[in-house]
Amino acid sequence: MSTKYKALIIDDEPLARNIIKSYLKPWANIEVVEECSNGFEALKAVREHQPDLMFLDIQMPKVNGLELMEVIDDPVHVVFTTAYDQYALKAFELNAVDYLLKPFNEKRFANAVQKVLQKLEVGENYNNQQIQTMQDQAEEKLERIVVKKGSKLEVIPLDDILYLEAQDDYVMIYTNSGHFLKAKTMKYFENHLPTENFIRIHRSYLVNAEKIKRLEPYNKDTQLAVINDDCKLKVSRTGYKKLKEVLDF
Repeated sequence: MSTKYKALIIDDEPLARNIIKSYLKPWANIEVVEECSNGFEALKAVREHQPDLMFLDIQMPKVNGLELMEVIDDPVHVVFTTAYDQYALKAFELNAVDYLLKPFNEKRFANAVQKVLQKLEVGENYNNQQIQTMQDQAEEKLERIVVKKGSKLEVIPLDDILYLEAQDDYVMIYTNSGHFLKAKTMKYFENHLPTENFIRIHRSYLVNAEKIKRLEPYNKDTQLAVINDDCKLKVSRTGYKKLKEVLDF
C-alpha cells in the first residue's frame, strides 16, 4: 500500500487552483487537504494539516509566496507556480524542488510532482533556507516586512517602523504598536530597506530617519538619536556621518 501524501494549493486565482486539482487527479497517493487564496490562510492550513507538499504561487496580495516561506517552521516540499519568471533562475540555481511558469501543461506539472515524490520517498526534508538565501541575494527593496507573531502573520508597513536592533542571528523590529523578532541579519535589512529612509547609525541599530526627533550629545565620539522620550539610540561616528549625508545638516 502506497503512502498517502497531503498537499496544499495556495493561489489567489480560483482558475489556477482548479487546474492544479485537475492535473493531480491521476496521482491517487496525493490528497489535497485544503486550498488557500492567500498567505494568512496558508499559514493556518500548514499548522493544521502539516502537509508534505505545497503548490505555491509567488505573487499574491498581502503576503507573497516567498514571504510565506520565511515564516513556515515545519519542513514542507514546495513547487512554485507563478506567472512571473523573475525568480526562476535563482530558484533552479539554489535547487528549489521545482518552479512552474504559468501557463504550464500537464506533462510539465507531472514532472514536478515526480521530483517531489522522489524526495518524499527517500525521506529528504525540504529546507526553506534555500528560499531565504534566494531573497537575501535578490536586489529588490522591501516594501513591507512579514513576521509571525504566535500563530498569526503580521504585515508591517515600512512607515510603521521606528528602528531595528541586531540580536545575534535575529533582528528585533520596533514599531509604535509593538516589537517583532525576525530571523534575518542586520546586513540583510541594511541592503534591502530603502537607503533614503533607513540608516545604520550604529552596529546594533538601523533607524527610520523620519522617526528621529532630534540628536543629543552623548559623549565625545557619539550622539543619541531621540525617537521619543523613552527611546534614545546611540549613534556612532560613522552613523553620524551617514545621518548628516542623508538628512543634509
